[in-house]
Amino acid sequence: MFQSTKPLDRKSFLRELDSNIAKRAMLTHPFYQAWNEGKLTLDILAEYSKQYYAQVKAFPGYVGAVIAQCEDVKTQQMLLENLQEELEGPDNHPELWLRFGESVGADREAVKTADLLPSTVESVEILRDLSSSSDYRVGISALYAYESQIPAVAETKRLGLQNLYGIKQTRALEFFSVHEVADLSHRQVEKSILGRNCLDPKSQREALASASRASEALWTFLDGMHAEYIA
Repeated sequence: MFQSTKPLDRKSFLRELDSNIAKRAMLTHPFYQAWNEGKLTLDILAEYSKQYYAQVKAFPGYVGAVIAQCEDVKTQQMLLENLQEELEGPDNHPELWLRFGESVGADREAVKTADLLPSTVESVEILRDLSSSSDYRVGISALYAYESQIPAVAETKRLGLQNLYGIKQTRALEFFSVHEVADLSHRQVEKSILGRNCLDPKSQREALASASRASEALWTFLDGMHAEYIA
């Protein structure tokens, strides 16, 4: 972990940020590796849809909490665009997730009301805590740790569903195809905000720690899935 009394230059800071996230990259987790090897059953995918819905449902709250702590109008506007994409219209992101759940055999009401694994609850609570930090840069770093990974994760999931599990309907895959594209811009916005605003050693250390903790929280979620349904 970066401990210098002097700040890192912008490129070095952002490189360290990505390095911290890569240590717990979601695609390297055994649960997602099993997904990508076609080793999950549709029943497991249905249970996954129930558990991960907790993150899908909570994510707009993460963004909203960061906005509430941020006083810079430009930054607020950039994050509001993200929030609007999540929630607006009949094809909002929670609705797209429910459609995916239906495609793997999970009733949408069962997805909404599922009993959550302790690891799922812990993961959501950590991300909620980070995004509610009084220092908005801590929250943005947590969002970045999440959204920077999503384009590759979404693409890999979509391809796996199509090629390994026979799920090819647009309706079933739209959550993933949307996030393959949308989070490319989201992660760039978040990274640019951090690069412009984390200029002193303290803010850089806290942002780096937040990214690590957020990545570990997502890993914790996947640990729970693996322990419950595979191990």
